[in-house]
Amino acid sequence: MSAREAIAGLQKSVEQQIRGQGELVRQILVGLLANGHLLLESLPGLAKTRTVKAFAAQLDAQMRRVQFTPDLLPADITGSDVLFQENGQNVFRFQAGPIFGNLILADEINRAPAKVQSALLEAMEERQVSVGGNTHAMPELFLVLATQNPIEQEGTYPLPEAQMDRFLMKVLISYPDAESEREVLKLVRGEELGARAQADAGTRISQDVVFAARAEVHAVHVADAIDRYVVDLVNATRAPKKYDDTLASWIQVGSSPRGAIGLDRAARASAWLAGRDHVTPEDVRAVAHPVLRHRLILSYDANADGVSADAVVDRLIERVAIPA
Repeated sequence: MSAREAIAGLQKSVEQQIRGQGELVRQILVGLLANGHLLLESLPGLAKTRTVKAFAAQLDAQMRRVQFTPDLLPADITGSDVLFQENGQNVFRFQAGPIFGNLILADEINRAPAKVQSALLEAMEERQVSVGGNTHAMPELFLVLATQNPIEQEGTYPLPEAQMDRFLMKVLISYPDAESEREVLKLVRGEELGARAQADAGTRISQDVVFAARAEVHAVHVADAIDRYVVDLVNATRAPKKYDDTLASWIQVGSSPRGAIGLDRAARASAWLAGRDHVTPEDVRAVAHPVLRHRLILSYDANADGVSADAVVDRLIERVAIPA
């Protein structure tokens, strides 16, 4: 079985367990293939945890869930040096924390204080943690899926822009439609009767398949015109007045170069999932909202008028022409 067939099977299997959230499953796959972390934002009960568990059940990977709270310490995430006795001597040995897994569900990340967020930031960006003057590398397959609730702000520590920028994509999860919700009811009733399908350890997709798929994603061709389009979209967030006066009144701070890098990586993954060996403008547009929405700081006027980041990205796509 090829890497493409294995990933397609993974997507189909997860979608059978998560009804009405096909776009969420696809965007997590894009993050997995592009080797980028995701910030999932939704109200409670919209299958965030279930989706990550479904991926972990189908992959030969270890899932770790961390519930973030205001009293959490960095060592609770990264681990710490613990004193042991060996042959009558005291020795310190590193005890790894829950961050040392493959799929990390960081639940309600904005409830953690700044020190904990900083510890997680190093793990996400540098793929290592520093404890007691020593660095410890993360597993090769390492994906952080952080969640936050958009309506509960009491007792939270909003993520700073520097950390938001480290996430490849910010995924907004909405309610399923009525038909999908009826399927959810049937699915849950079946599980109550013991009909839940369990992933057989022998049929799990190995991590080597994921790495092989990533290698194919890296080989997806990107034309010069697509490169110019990606850069033009990002530059439009920094100099919006060149494109539209309304855009200029909406955007206070535009995207960093990480936005262009993220668009490129996510668009290649999206093209590969669609079965193409090259990126099209539609691939760039398909990932523009999750890649850019958290990298824009909107102006006071935009916030006062209730303009969302997605509305700004919509206008960017409308105004920025595709280079010939």
